[in-house]
Amino acid sequence: MIKMAIRKGDLVEVITGDDKGRQGKVMNVDIKKRRVLVEGINMIKRHQRPQGAASPGGIIEKPAFIDISNVVFVCPKCSKSSTIRRELRGGKKVRVCKSCGGEIES
Repeated sequence: MIKMAIRKGDLVEVITGDDKGRQGKVMNVDIKKRRVLVEGINMIKRHQRPQGAASPGGIIEKPAFIDISNVVFVCPKCSKSSTIRRELRGGKKVRVCKSCGGEIES
């Protein structure tokens, strides 16, 4: 099983590309392809046919996956972009911010 430091619900910052410097919440993680779907980042346009009265169709915008190497975790406690390490605290493995040493809730 592949372990990844960034999980669904984490706040990340884009470090390369057109959206460099923008932050967003991780909506989905593809572990096998090592890609993440970030809310409001890497928006693409798709042409969609009408699907009855419920969805009229037209050009819709939706976020696309971005490589995990192009994003960095943002600590909710110190608000700095940092890496994550794993520690054993109280007999449990927890994620810890390398900048401030604060525990990251999953």
